[in-house]
Amino acid sequence: MIIADGVRPDTLGRSIAGGHLPALAALRDEGQLSTVTSAFPSVTGPAYAPFLMGRYPGSIGLPGLRWYDRSRRIARLSGHARSYVGAEMRFVDRDIDRASPTIFELAKPSLGALSVIGRGLRRRERIGQSPAFVARAAATHFRGNVRGWLAIDRLVGEEAAHRLRTERVRFAFIALTGIDKTSHAEGHDAPIVGDAMRIVDDTVAQIRSDAERDGRWEKMSLWVGSDHGHSPVREHEDLVALLAEWGFSTLAHPWAFNSSADIAVMVSGNAMTHLYMELEQKTRPWWPALGGRWNDLVERLLSRASVDLMILPTSAASCEIRAPGRGSATLVWGESRYSYTPVSGDPLGIGEQNSLSEGEAYEATIESDYPDALVQIAHLIASPRSGDIILSAARDWDYRARYEPIPHVSSHGALHREHMLVPLLLNRPAVGIPRRTVDVMPSALAALGITIPKTLDGISFF
Repeated sequence: MIIADGVRPDTLGRSIAGGHLPALAALRDEGQLSTVTSAFPSVTGPAYAPFLMGRYPGSIGLPGLRWYDRSRRIARLSGHARSYVGAEMRFVDRDIDRASPTIFELAKPSLGALSVIGRGLRRRERIGQSPAFVARAAATHFRGNVRGWLAIDRLVGEEAAHRLRTERVRFAFIALTGIDKTSHAEGHDAPIVGDAMRIVDDTVAQIRSDAERDGRWEKMSLWVGSDHGHSPVREHEDLVALLAEWGFSTLAHPWAFNSSADIAVMVSGNAMTHLYMELEQKTRPWWPALGGRWNDLVERLLSRASVDLMILPTSAASCEIRAPGRGSATLVWGESRYSYTPVSGDPLGIGEQNSLSEGEAYEATIESDYPDALVQIAHLIASPRSGDIILSAARDWDYRARYEPIPHVSSHGALHREHMLVPLLLNRPAVGIPRRTVDVMPSALAALGITIPKTLDGISFF
């Protein structure tokens, strides 16, 4: 499983059609190229969970790249906030649900390259974990060296191909992040993104050539996918600065140590954010209890051009969805059924939907601006670690103006289709219809002849 991190279906499709990616074109011709939905938030790290655990990120305790720990049991340092950007990435395996197995734990021996989730891998089975590699990646990141990420991709791809050539591995997960880094820096259709895609193509070509040479190809499943898309950013709404201007004290990374803050601001992607209020409470309050004090803030946020959708959790199985100029609606779920009811408008633009199955909820939303929104919102809200207000940014906007070594001209993380729709390329046709990235892990287990756990959120397309 190769992750071409951040590639859009249309960008990949045009490059294949233009003859620039011959190895990927061969996979498409022999198998299939599908467009599926990622997870919300559509951001690297949490959106790897569907591929590796067959579950939505909220379901296993990853509501975003950053989150606030009300329990004070997980993030114990002052501020009680977690960020997987930087040193705290090492805590991901400890933070995720222990009852949910990773594919690395089920399919041994495995190999993981630049995998944010690595539980079940031994040290020697991890590519990109050595002190020298971490130092190189950190220097590349903090210097804003975009082309340096392409060199890292080339190194990771070559090492992964070598390991697959010289070792017998049941499952390999290879993340190549150059497409995402170059898209952030120059836009998803910039020439440098084509350079990053060619590294993915070269990696696929090498793996296939080696497998054909030693007789493994006929039994090998070689899949290429993405965890999120991208869309242009022309304005940055600095939520921390905005809230300070409005008189609120905030807790936000990288300076997440304000134990007396009014609001915790936890941005992911950077086109979505969790806002947490009443930080002194160790159990999660719901919007009905918060509305009296915080409704004015909600109205002020809804007046901002940066806000496309606002989600207000009202219980562990319900929420209110608001959108500027499009009114509000409620979403209620239970026993894998979803009901969406317009109240003062139709913020998702899908009309009333009653007691839909997960498949029906997918079909009801896939052509909308918010594909698979009902299921994705429900699974995120159900996470005890999610915020009290969740914002999904409007097109052309994101929520982080500072502390990015690479100034972002493109972003992701929101519920828009440009962020949520991703390609899935298979070297053999699927038996069923691939719909979601959460279906990849059970499908991989089926291809390997491994029993699929009943606790997974996804279903196999084989």
